[in-house]
Amino acid sequence: MYPVSPATYSRPRAEPPAVEAMGPEKEAQSAGAGSMADPVQLEQCRQRAADTIELEAEPLSALSRDIWSQPELAYKEHRAHERLAGFFSSREGWRVERRYKLDTAFRAEWGAAAPAVHVGFLCEYDALPGLGHACGHNLIAEVGAAAALGVKGALEDLQPPVGVKVTVLGTPAEEEGGGKIDLIQAGAFDGMHVVFMAHPGQEDAAYLPDVAVHDMLVKYQGKSSHAAAYPWEGVNALDAAVLAYNNVSALRQQMKPTWRVHGVITNGGVKPNIIPSYSELEFSVRASSRRDLVILQDKINACFKAAADATGCRMELSPISHTYYNVLPNKTLAKTFLDNGKKLGMKFTTNELVLNNVSGSTDFGNVSFVVPGIHPYFYIGSEALNHTEAYTEAAGSKEAQFYALRTAKALAMTALDVIFKPDLLQIINEDFKMMKQIEDDDSNVLAKVRESSGGAGSASR
Repeated sequence: MYPVSPATYSRPRAEPPAVEAMGPEKEAQSAGAGSMADPVQLEQCRQRAADTIELEAEPLSALSRDIWSQPELAYKEHRAHERLAGFFSSREGWRVERRYKLDTAFRAEWGAAAPAVHVGFLCEYDALPGLGHACGHNLIAEVGAAAALGVKGALEDLQPPVGVKVTVLGTPAEEEGGGKIDLIQAGAFDGMHVVFMAHPGQEDAAYLPDVAVHDMLVKYQGKSSHAAAYPWEGVNALDAAVLAYNNVSALRQQMKPTWRVHGVITNGGVKPNIIPSYSELEFSVRASSRRDLVILQDKINACFKAAADATGCRMELSPISHTYYNVLPNKTLAKTFLDNGKKLGMKFTTNELVLNNVSGSTDFGNVSFVVPGIHPYFYIGSEALNHTEAYTEAAGSKEAQFYALRTAKALAMTALDVIFKPDLLQIINEDFKMMKQIEDDDSNVLAKVRESSGGAGSASR
């Protein structure tokens, strides 16, 4: 959803240089032992990808601005959905399924029907209530579309053709609901080898620790009565809500530093002279891993149940949406993106507070458990924080376009590395399996993630 750590230092921003040609000898070393990569051809493809994105800069900017100017909420992104589906339908070679699994999801494909490598790019486009695109999802849509166009532009004229498929998925309802999880369950990611998306933030970072989150609705049913004449006849549901809130507050002293719980009372009664017969709370529970999330959730549920027992109310507990998993890091994929981004002039943060602090949550986390993927963050020319009015303005600015398209080039170049370097894809898959194993086997997941991910794609933190 968003990174919560603000930028804590300033740095110069510069126009990116042209894609740096590494030279055959250096590229062969970079490709790794036993790689089948043709370094000259790969470098040519990188440049063609960047050139293609530059040629499409104006329509991509118009696409982003159009989505930004008319924000739509989760599962209701009808205009943005049609705009994106139409964008790919108007371009030669793309096979587009406009209503893919969900009313506001789409799938656009180019390339081989039975590919050796299948790369996916994700577009988000839902907005926040009252704030519009304060998380920059219009830019996520633009970056995903641009990177896909770049890869196609790099590969479409190669002879002989490469066995590659490029898929763009329009994924609705990230802010609320979890559209990517709906699509996982519908089989949308089956057969993909690697998935890419990038999220606007305050810094360039190849990886930030997005955490697992579960949203729940708590209802207490009591019994109304006259609050002055015979209160003993009532069962006070508001008391249950207040006790539940306070129980959670008392628990905070025993919470791990990476755990987060936040909630509101959304219904507390009608009038003060009526014992409230009904109350309602909404809570979000976050933890650094799926495993820790289950532990914390059990503790929070005990707080809710204790409030019901103390007041005599009946409790009903239900999820508000899908549970979002933490994003699994992939150190090889992150390092590849970081290297490509640096060639384009991206200034990746080395600030430990940014790199190690608990961040937000995203349904891309669930995707990262079913296919290797990357979810980097990128600077957009503003120090404003996500989910604020200032960030809404920044996400629609002309300045943000430079940074969004630069990020799209870095994603496209990273995808080309995966396509041209079989050994690289093998290592990416090994990283993916290792991180899943750590998640399943070790309760201290966050420490292992930090040790294994190397920070934002770097050698150490």
